[in-house]
Amino acid sequence: MQTLSAEIFLNQSANGKIVDVRSPSEYESGHIPGAFSLPLFSDDERAVIGTIYKQIGKKEAILEGLEIVGKKMKNIAQKAYEISKGKSLFVHCWRGGMRSKSMAQLFENIGIECFVLNGGYKAYRNLILLDFKKSYKFIVLGGKTGSGKTQVLQQLYNMGEQVLDLEKLASHKGSAFGSIGEMKQPTTEQFGNDLHKILTLFDSKKRIWLEDESHKIGTVFIPFEFYINYRKCPLIVLDISLEKRLQNLVKIYGNYSKEEIIKSFEKISKKIGGQNVIAAKELLHQNNLKDAAAIALYYYDKAYIYGLQNKDTKQIEYMNFENEDTLQIAKKLIETANVKFS
Repeated sequence: MQTLSAEIFLNQSANGKIVDVRSPSEYESGHIPGAFSLPLFSDDERAVIGTIYKQIGKKEAILEGLEIVGKKMKNIAQKAYEISKGKSLFVHCWRGGMRSKSMAQLFENIGIECFVLNGGYKAYRNLILLDFKKSYKFIVLGGKTGSGKTQVLQQLYNMGEQVLDLEKLASHKGSAFGSIGEMKQPTTEQFGNDLHKILTLFDSKKRIWLEDESHKIGTVFIPFEFYINYRKCPLIVLDISLEKRLQNLVKIYGNYSKEEIIKSFEKISKKIGGQNVIAAKELLHQNNLKDAAAIALYYYDKAYIYGLQNKDTKQIEYMNFENEDTLQIAKKLIETANVKFS
């Protein structure tokens, strides 16, 4: 059994399988992307052992742990063998202590090569938080709500550009309406873990496109250091007409239920006014999504203009598009980036 630093652990685990032996709730709160959950203790068992440790002592807590684990060692070992499939296991707990080392020892006893993360998941989190302080060659894509930024980013990706889709990672489209049609959001911690994983796949010497986002996307917060860094990067603002943006929003939200859209309007009732929410509801019941969307845009446009005036970047490029499709917009964005931000 070897112990590895967090950086080496992440690099070498690409050739094996990561096994997280923390409790289920610890894993759900946040885990290394791709890690298998194989808990040594359930949440209740861990709570019991923790209580014994605090109230009686370390020896008694260890004995209780052995009593619990002894009954399920065979099943744990069998699951580890199934996960391994002939590859090495990279094992970690919270701090790299008894849980990970005892599990790794068990796995090696049945013939599985194991590596333990020195400092555990805590060391991994410290590493990625440091990595978020690094500078990247970001180009931020901005524009008012309904400008089609997500679709343009997808087109850039299709053309071979490096694209970081923060809204996809967050399972949220970034407004009061952003949860419609999306899966359950990850925790902020898991969002950070997933974000770090994607950043490691990019070529840091080449530009990376991402959308202009606020610090919070739905219930998820973007890691602060990362957020501060990309706010200083060049910003290209898509200038799209109100009519075109309304068409885009109808296309995006037109297939969702009126009830979901009404709930989203109610979330911003204090910001747009109760009478406007009532008017939007009436329009939706008349199947007039376009005019209902216009009510929301009146608020979101003002908020975006205010935010634009408070950007940290000194490099802002405004580009007007009216009849261009996403492919044409993407081509012009690349041309502009090559000339001004290369």
